[in-house]
Amino acid sequence: MSETPKFTVIDRRKFKADEEQESRQAVAQEPATPTETNARPPEQVAPSAGPQLVSNDGRRKAEPVPAPTEAAAGGVEQELPPAPTAAESQQQKTAYDASAQRLEDIIRAQNPAMGAQPPIGFDQLVQQIYVSAMIQMGAGTQEGQRPRVDILGARTTIDLLGVLAEKTRGNLTEAEERMLQTVLFEVRMAFLELTSMISLQAMQPPQPPPPGKR
Repeated sequence: MSETPKFTVIDRRKFKADEEQESRQAVAQEPATPTETNARPPEQVAPSAGPQLVSNDGRRKAEPVPAPTEAAAGGVEQELPPAPTAAESQQQKTAYDASAQRLEDIIRAQNPAMGAQPPIGFDQLVQQIYVSAMIQMGAGTQEGQRPRVDILGARTTIDLLGVLAEKTRGNLTEAEERMLQTVLFEVRMAFLELTSMISLQAMQPPQPPPPGKR
């Protein structure tokens, strides 16, 4: 029987907890800034009525749209800003397409042998999620190196693919549905095999140190 491959599992929750602890310590060590008694109160800025169109003439600037959060006191969700109008969305898409085309022209000018980029479709979306999940499960590791596995991140990516399959049910062509289900089956199977190997590795007793080392 071949030896069980060794994996380095990344727990992003631990890194996040360490970063938050360091941030709290840094804030506690900063000296308090004295408040000026005669300082003028800041000017009141009227809240934005919603997302604004990004235009190249500089007449209107896009305002960041805050994500929906819960109020700290009552736990009541804040009111969402109004959605952009159909005209704003269409004009912004036109500006985006023109900017993307200029970028592609610059790249092709520097690389004349490169052809035009294919249009982005549903196939590319599924393939991008598939590649992300496989890389998080250690695929693409160079020979001789220990795979770095982000098993929690892989689970999230696979669940996102499942959400995509659920939300697009009945709206895909036969070929798109077959590709999506095949990819979802493959990443779930890879996840099952990987978690089984990780479980076997965790159950093995720790190996003693080499002779001569303590």
